[in-house]
Amino acid sequence: MRDTRPYHHGDLRRTLLAAAAEAITESGPAALSLRDLARRAGVSHAAPAHHFGDKAGLLTALAAEGFDLLADELDRTRAAGGGVLEAGVGYVRFAVAHPAHFDVMFQPKLFNRTDPELLAAEDRASGALAAAVATVGAKELRGSDARIAGLSAWSIVHGFATLWLSGALRTDLGNDPEEAARAVIRPLFARG
Repeated sequence: MRDTRPYHHGDLRRTLLAAAAEAITESGPAALSLRDLARRAGVSHAAPAHHFGDKAGLLTALAAEGFDLLADELDRTRAAGGGVLEAGVGYVRFAVAHPAHFDVMFQPKLFNRTDPELLAAEDRASGALAAAVATVGAKELRGSDARIAGLSAWSIVHGFATLWLSGALRTDLGNDPEEAARAVIRPLFARG
């Protein structure tokens, strides 16, 4: 029997990405299927394939959206006068607000690494992080070049965000991920 449900949602692409993020938050990216996604969005099972081709295409779009959202967060932080410390907190804020995007963005085996939209979004997020690291003076870099400093900053905040989201942190840092991130990041980039 053919599924004849209409899929006139206005912005079906956006609807499908939101449904994918919800499904991934519940069960992880491995459990995601286009058929389940169509059911969640209330559309025909062919609709997701029409928009994304396959699961990898969908996850590519979700990862690209995630990198753009991350860049937006880091840009807002910088526009508000925040340095590398607040950029790190912004990174954690993004991860907590968008756990499905965060999960997919850093699993390149799930998506098309050469997609132009994805590459542009990754570059934008990398540039926003580099701009935050550029606020750190040479003395604070302790002999590191900006590339290594950026990798260090990213490793710290990404590691913290991953540990926070997984529930692996067993500390007395409290329940606020932003305040906990400040406490962890501050000693390393105290002047940022």
